[in-house]
Amino acid sequence: MKKLLILFLIASTAFSCKNTQSAANKDNSDPSKYVKLISEKDLKTMLYVVASDEMEGRETGSAGQKKAGLYMIDQYKKSGISFPKGASDFYQHIPASYLNAKRNQNLPDSENIWAYIEGSEKPDEVLVISAHYDHVGIKDGEVYNGADDDGSGTVAVIEMAKAFAKAKKQGRGPKRSILFLHVTGEEHGLHGSRFYSENPLFPIANTIADINIDMIGRRDVEHANTNNYVYVIGADRLSSDLHNAVVAQNEKYIKMDLDFKFNDPKDPNHFYERSDHYNFAKHGIPAIFFFNGVHEDYHGKGDEPQKIEYDALTKRTKLAFVLAWDLANRENRPVVDKPIK
Repeated sequence: MKKLLILFLIASTAFSCKNTQSAANKDNSDPSKYVKLISEKDLKTMLYVVASDEMEGRETGSAGQKKAGLYMIDQYKKSGISFPKGASDFYQHIPASYLNAKRNQNLPDSENIWAYIEGSEKPDEVLVISAHYDHVGIKDGEVYNGADDDGSGTVAVIEMAKAFAKAKKQGRGPKRSILFLHVTGEEHGLHGSRFYSENPLFPIANTIADINIDMIGRRDVEHANTNNYVYVIGADRLSSDLHNAVVAQNEKYIKMDLDFKFNDPKDPNHFYERSDHYNFAKHGIPAIFFFNGVHEDYHGKGDEPQKIEYDALTKRTKLAFVLAWDLANRENRPVVDKPIK
């Protein structure tokens, strides 16, 4: 009897070790199965809510923005995605004193919203996927719904999180942790991302990269004949690895035209400095910004969900997803091999 018990314990230990080793060595190199979960229908459904008149233009700290935030949190909860470890809820609260410190615009308290999937092998290394969920509110009685700016990025981040959550449930979760970060106050000066970068939940040194999505649902006049493109900004400013990764993942899975026009340091528009990735790049974090360019409804009341090109929104979301999959699962984090500027 004693011998049988010893044999049983040896066998159980061997089985457990084998399973642990197998789980640790899972090949997560191919995102093909999960990128298919990025749904045009789901993106459209969510965007019609986030960019509805009910949200009153999502002005920073407004009741409408808070209502949009509750809807977004509900989407995460329905998919079994929680707030980050170390946080008490889905909110990173930002006081009005901080939001008004640089130039007083009488902004009330507001919140970043965060969700989190813990990595299976390198949980302390964190990939941030960001988008701002505020817009410009109501002007002269007209609601400025900001469907593209940045409702499109907001729903893209949620949809990516859902796909990663499904992968995790099937034993293919990311090896590194992922923070899905919806920032506030972008329209008033990148306040929410600046607050996070100065008050990070996870050490900045452990943040491997930021994928920022700001306006990916329309096309600009430079691409009047096609929406099969996206502007890629910032990828090579700090890291050759990040640039090479987006090029490789696009060529392998998406085959979209990557337009680097606005990545030129001499770009007079200075788009590199104008969205939330910049507050990560300033701290030496490799950052990439996906953008469809400025169109006639930019910051206008015509930026409505019925004008979104949902096929383009879906394809660009898929590009961000396969890049995130690669960064979260590759052996080494992107190397910073360029000077911080």
